[in-house]
Amino acid sequence: MNVRNRGLGSWPARRARMTPAAVAITYGDQSITYADLHERSTRTARALRDLGVNAGDRVAYLGPNHPVYLEVLFAAGLLGAVFVPLNARSAAAEIEYVLADAGVSVLVHTAEHNAQVAALPEAVRPGIVRVGGPGGYDESPAAAPAVPIDEPVTLDDDCLIMYTSGSTGRPKGAVLTHGNLTWNCLNVLVESDVAGDEVALVAAPLFHAAALGMICLPTLLKGGRVVLLSKFDPATVLDLIERERVTWIFGVPTMFDALAAHSRWAGTDLSSLRILLCGGAPVPHSTIRRYLDRGLGFVQGYGMTEAAPGVLVLDRANAESKLGSAGVPSFFTDIRVVDGEGEDAGTGVRGEVLVSGPNVMREYWGRPDSTSDVLRDGWFHTGDVATVDADGYVFIVDRIKDVIISGGENIYPAEVENELCRHPEVAMCAVIGVPDELWGEVGKAVVVLVDGAHATADDLLAFLRERLAGFKVPKYVEFTADLPITGSGKIRKTDVRQLYGRS
Repeated sequence: MNVRNRGLGSWPARRARMTPAAVAITYGDQSITYADLHERSTRTARALRDLGVNAGDRVAYLGPNHPVYLEVLFAAGLLGAVFVPLNARSAAAEIEYVLADAGVSVLVHTAEHNAQVAALPEAVRPGIVRVGGPGGYDESPAAAPAVPIDEPVTLDDDCLIMYTSGSTGRPKGAVLTHGNLTWNCLNVLVESDVAGDEVALVAAPLFHAAALGMICLPTLLKGGRVVLLSKFDPATVLDLIERERVTWIFGVPTMFDALAAHSRWAGTDLSSLRILLCGGAPVPHSTIRRYLDRGLGFVQGYGMTEAAPGVLVLDRANAESKLGSAGVPSFFTDIRVVDGEGEDAGTGVRGEVLVSGPNVMREYWGRPDSTSDVLRDGWFHTGDVATVDADGYVFIVDRIKDVIISGGENIYPAEVENELCRHPEVAMCAVIGVPDELWGEVGKAVVVLVDGAHATADDLLAFLRERLAGFKVPKYVEFTADLPITGSGKIRKTDVRQLYGRS
């Protein structure tokens, strides 16, 4: 047992000495106990060390949700190395950029990425370890000997670099320490009452902070079971909820909408579900209503990669009375909503959200200027606009950069999108600003209709005029078959502007 390692790398050993026979991971038809996870993580650490990985070196993983992702994460932690999860949906050029930016020493990847990895230029090509070939799960770095490793690792040491989606310019690597991730897990344990017999379905991609920090790691810390799914599929998720008696799932709004829209939704036994945690994007009221009407405890939150990622949580008890709110700060996290002068905004007054707490990142990797732009006087400046009501509940209004200024009036696209999504024939939408000679900027709604729907632009605009002030109603509506989506399920506003940002 490690005695000098206080970081995530020691978690499998610490759980194995408490509940060695308990199942940590279910993947397909395989069950991996905590004793297995401890042994395999140790073997993987040995294999990485044989490849020259030492404390502070960066080790990347490229692939879908897979037990090896967690083995490599914990193995890097055993060595004091830094884990770099890569977005499995990235193009080759994007992978190349992150590998170079992070200075990755070893890349562990699954078989479906063979071609992308083979095409990497020599200048950024790290040591390569391929897993999950014909041998499946057992073909992994865990073939090395399970000789114990005892490196000194503290909570202040870097644990992982998680790259943001890059909605403005190149992606930036948020450096999260072992302490950042641990404190975030403690927040989750406090606010969600995570139990030792929890069965968590992880269908959202682990290369994003929410799936890792809000459900996977807290479950493993508590000694529950993680059911890993390599990709989200509504029918498979519904099957697993029934078969595995899943108690807890995390998803982004688009995932929860897809589940509720599935033909088997009404007939699936959901009685085991205790927590449905939603985040990653503003949650439409219609989405929340579908789950409340089913008698389920729909919990939504607000966070960001830089906070590992939890910031706000709206618990089940207030899901209806505070509908539309992102909740109150997590237990060990604090926020402020400030005006343009940096003073606390009054009740109901819009301002920028600032975040402070032990879960907030150390820095952006290799970007001191970007770091100093957002981390000032102990507060992380999010760039998000919010209001706070008299009870202390926070309502996220929009991103500062997304605000449309039309004739001197501020229009917050998220407010318009939320109303538009109430229309029964709207499946998804994005509202952006487009140039206008008279007003400078006006709103444009880009809309995906539900299958078989026939709503017209006039129908949707009339619907909005009944619900919003006239200046908030978009001037234009354009219909499309789909919208560009990030790996975490967020609409890529930058791409929407590039594709549809014309009058």
